[in-house]
Amino acid sequence: MKKHYFILCILFAFFLMPNDIEAQCAMCKASVESSQGQKNSVAGGINQGIIYLMLVPYALIAFIFRKQIVTVWKLIRGKRVADEDL
Repeated sequence: MKKHYFILCILFAFFLMPNDIEAQCAMCKASVESSQGQKNSVAGGINQGIIYLMLVPYALIAFIFRKQIVTVWKLIRGKRVADEDL
């Protein structure tokens, strides 16, 4: 019961947060839109940064769980998995 109460409190706190958090996104959007068409635009740097920040956690998770991923892949492909692989 305590776990459900804690999750409910966190969700309630998110609903009470002010909408001022979105202001930064509008500023970034305006910066990117104003620099479009230039040779070295801000948009290219922001897109590369987003891809880098998105890629690193997925690569770490894939490295940590590589044996489990291979096992699941073999099961999906219909190949027999030896007991020592599990």
